[in-house]
Amino acid sequence: MTTSRMLAALALVASLAGAASIAAAAPMDSGQDTSMNGMMHGRFGGPVYDGAPALNVTSALIAAGGGASNFSTAKALVSMLGADTVNAEVAKLSKQYGSDEVTGWLKTFDFAVADSLKIATAAGVTLPAPSSDLTGVTLAKTLVTAGTASDGTFQIEFLLDKAVSHKIHVQVMNDIDANPDLGKLADLRYHEISNQAFYDVAQALGATNVKLAGLH
Repeated sequence: MTTSRMLAALALVASLAGAASIAAAAPMDSGQDTSMNGMMHGRFGGPVYDGAPALNVTSALIAAGGGASNFSTAKALVSMLGADTVNAEVAKLSKQYGSDEVTGWLKTFDFAVADSLKIATAAGVTLPAPSSDLTGVTLAKTLVTAGTASDGTFQIEFLLDKAVSHKIHVQVMNDIDANPDLGKLADLRYHEISNQAFYDVAQALGATNVKLAGLH
């Protein structure tokens, strides 16, 4: 092979590798639910929950994060798990995904909660007063249990369906995708990192039977 042909071949390999890298980073989101083995699954995995939302749990989470008008995912996590545990988990996730990705995850989570409340309010949904019995570690365990599917795998999509209803959850994903400050990749990362974070929380709380989702 001549030098020029070798260089051209190397350039082609590099181009294909770059394309593969971009493809791997792109969201694998068809934009709709899919049927698998007779069961409906959400865009990013996990079974669809079509029942009534657990608004008492949602109300407790909102309260843990500082209230509807000033909700903070970081504050909610600290309220449930304590600053030391949360700081250690953020450091772990930052090492695993990168600090920018973790910052984006928290930003997307905050947006998702605010958007859910906006949609629910417009639909006439009223959250109950937060229960004093559903705080701290008890709330964290409740969220993990609510998001754990029948096969023992924690799926953030399953949890979000239960928290606000599947219909509102889908609308929130659409809004994340359409938001110029977020977009489809942020939506993917939101689901990936949430699956990992809640799995980690489950392990820390002793729920070692909870499995990690494939999307993480």
